[in-house]
Amino acid sequence: MNSEELRQSFLDFFEEKGHHIVPSASLQTESPNLLFTNAGMNPFVPIFLGERAIQFARVADTQKCIRAGGKHNDLEDVGFDTYHHTFFEMLGNWSFGDYFKAEAIAFAWELLTKIWHFPKERLYVTIYAPGKHDPSQEDEEAYTLWKRIFVEEGLNPDIHILKFGKRENFWMMGDTGPCGPCSEIHIDLTEKGDTQGRLVNSDSPRCMEIWNLVFMQFNAQADGTFVPLKAKHVDTGMGLERIAGIVAVTKNFSDFSQKPSNYDSDLFSSIFNEIRHLSGKTYEGTVATCRKSMEDQERVDFAFRVVGDHVRALTFAIGDGILPGNEGRHYVLRRILRRAVAFGKRLALPPGSLARLGGAVVGQMADLFPELKRRREVIFKTMNSEEAMFSKTLDRGMLLLENICSKKGIISGHDAFTLYDTYGFPFDLTQFVGKEKGLSIDEEGFQKELAIQQARARNAQKKSQITIASEKYDAATEFVGYHQFRDVRAKILRVVRDGSKCYIVTDRTPFYAEKGGEVGDSGTMICRGAQVNIEHTLYDPWGNILHQIARDGDGIEGEMVVLSIDVDRRREIQRHHSATHILHEALRTIIGDHVKQCGSYVSERGLRFDFNHFTALTREAWAAIEDFVNDAILENLQITAQEMPLKEVPPRCIAHFSEKYGERVRVLSIGHLSMELCGGCHAASTGELGYFKILSESAIAAGVRRIEAVVGKSARKHIRHWEDVIDELERRFSVKSDKILTKVEQLQYSKNCVERRFHLILEKNNRRILDEICRNAIYEGELKKVRGIFEIDSPNDLRSLTTFAITERACDEVVLGGNLGEGAVIAIAYSPAAIRSDGHAALRAKQIAERLSGKGGGSPSFGMVNVMKKLELSDLELGSDC
Repeated sequence: MNSEELRQSFLDFFEEKGHHIVPSASLQTESPNLLFTNAGMNPFVPIFLGERAIQFARVADTQKCIRAGGKHNDLEDVGFDTYHHTFFEMLGNWSFGDYFKAEAIAFAWELLTKIWHFPKERLYVTIYAPGKHDPSQEDEEAYTLWKRIFVEEGLNPDIHILKFGKRENFWMMGDTGPCGPCSEIHIDLTEKGDTQGRLVNSDSPRCMEIWNLVFMQFNAQADGTFVPLKAKHVDTGMGLERIAGIVAVTKNFSDFSQKPSNYDSDLFSSIFNEIRHLSGKTYEGTVATCRKSMEDQERVDFAFRVVGDHVRALTFAIGDGILPGNEGRHYVLRRILRRAVAFGKRLALPPGSLARLGGAVVGQMADLFPELKRRREVIFKTMNSEEAMFSKTLDRGMLLLENICSKKGIISGHDAFTLYDTYGFPFDLTQFVGKEKGLSIDEEGFQKELAIQQARARNAQKKSQITIASEKYDAATEFVGYHQFRDVRAKILRVVRDGSKCYIVTDRTPFYAEKGGEVGDSGTMICRGAQVNIEHTLYDPWGNILHQIARDGDGIEGEMVVLSIDVDRRREIQRHHSATHILHEALRTIIGDHVKQCGSYVSERGLRFDFNHFTALTREAWAAIEDFVNDAILENLQITAQEMPLKEVPPRCIAHFSEKYGERVRVLSIGHLSMELCGGCHAASTGELGYFKILSESAIAAGVRRIEAVVGKSARKHIRHWEDVIDELERRFSVKSDKILTKVEQLQYSKNCVERRFHLILEKNNRRILDEICRNAIYEGELKKVRGIFEIDSPNDLRSLTTFAITERACDEVVLGGNLGEGAVIAIAYSPAAIRSDGHAALRAKQIAERLSGKGGGSPSFGMVNVMKKLELSDLELGSDC
């Protein structure tokens, strides 16, 4: 049986047993404690906790899982052995208060031995028997059920049933909550199959756990006691990759002479065939016993497994809308992708190989997981974009790492961090290359450097916080500002000072405090008959709403006041906030439903919307997004908000995983178009937004884009500004608006002609000066070194001069400078002979930059430095130590 037949057989078997077959949940889990869905039970946790009603008492599925970060970090082991994975499918059957141990055990035995024909004599089971300080009591019920089965099969239960403690055979969701004993089924894969259970739970690849049956029958209490659950549940999990590998390697249990490997099944054959086609190398299934002393084929097979596994993880994760990035699950995915690219380089895979390998995954799996077919373009474009971006730094990093390895017996923490920080080089790849060459790595030093950088980043981002007295208030401020804007009577509960600023806290307020990317309100307060400006509204660390007032607050605590917000400003803020919701829907519709909001900011002047995407918007997409939003404005859709319990929120409602929600939430709906959880202030209908215009779209981080846009009065102001610009251009050029571009093209042509003539004269003069410098070159041994300062028009002038000196004048080290504007540029070039003599242009550039307080970098053969000073010849000191 191949993997597809095994999967379908599993689902058909349990469907015949009365189970409802459900589709896999997304890898993008809603649990704040998990990076990815990493077990089959994750989607059902709300049922176990009583937070979601039971729809079907019996369920079976195949669940997509990734384990590559947090508690389950298998990343470094993937590829070195034949059974670790980042991505895998977990087959499972579930009972929610229906059947229990007897049926679960009987189902498992029937499927394995009667349907799949696993050899009965090679199967062993474990049950829970508490050790010292372990919870609960021995699972005698499971023992009795298994004993009956083995006796009926003519097998000795004393050999085939083993007892283990909490670590192996007791499952807990957390310190408290649903828990219970589990029973694991293992298979002996030794050639003779006569170990009699001695290898169970011994970490031997020749004896593997194939199915875990969890029996949730207790509720763990905070005091350490275990109370029986009213409704008992069954949760089972079986890894498809492991089962498929066992069946493939043993040729349907007819030959146990080969070593077990999950990578020998058809789940990997199409990917490996494509890698073979792209690389010209073959996979032979060898496994190294030591990372430091691998044979050539062992390195090749290691890389095959890394790339094959990681491409599957990337394809499924991106298919579920998780894009590589710099934080959380997105950063873990970027690490996986970069590790795949790095090991692909070791196989000499050509550029663009990740997407081609992803195509093999989509082709094999899309029928069962249709999201892969629906998002295939996003998957391929993301892989290509990330691979191209990382490959540029990977090559430079590999050269530097090879240079470090050739000179030293240890890779220092500083060197490892430089590779990581400057070149985006994965630390585990540095470890891999170092171990290959028999070098030790100062991991502790690396971690110290990383901690220093993180502390520096935190300090750079520190913001002033409002701090008040340590006690909280019993009475929270009632916010009435969704519908009441003016003349709200309130009582001042407290006056708060923070340096020169003064704030008041009231019992009720129409002022929205800055939150969720929406700026706080401003307005006025009438106190003792006098009007006082309220300049800003925000929360303090306790969650109190603070109104910043433009006066001293002495003696007003306890006073009754009248609060009114700046209505015109609020309406503009509301328009921009509503526009972000429509923009979000436009991006998901036009760019793809992988788009997720990564941040936003709305004020009376405009909006900023950050979202995950792998490339810049095309002009066509930009126009389509504007049309989408403006069409929604023309429809004048109603914008409504409704509070409801979190568990009753409709499935189509968008929630933001980074937000923490209470038991009751506010659902913001824009007609038929959009539904999101949102506590902010909004327009009453889309018609109030007037007109939507994108001002800019740019990258703010790898995989994260930002749109800035305006609506309402800000959009009107923007249009008028450009009308004024066009009017002024018409006046200056004495042409009508439809002829402005033609006029600009004529002026550009004239300007380019003048610049070309000037540049030719400049280049001819610089070549003459360079020839004179080359005739007076300095020689160190056989290396010819020159330096000089030139008049330049752009940094490219220096690049062409250094190239000319190396290729046409046989120079080996060239250091040329040129003053440009308020600063200067220095170019450094090394010939192959100079590089072989330990020359490195990028390192020399950094040395010069450090000495002159500038910035520098490059490659071994060419480097550049930018400085904010005029150069002297002494600044271009030639070196012999790099």
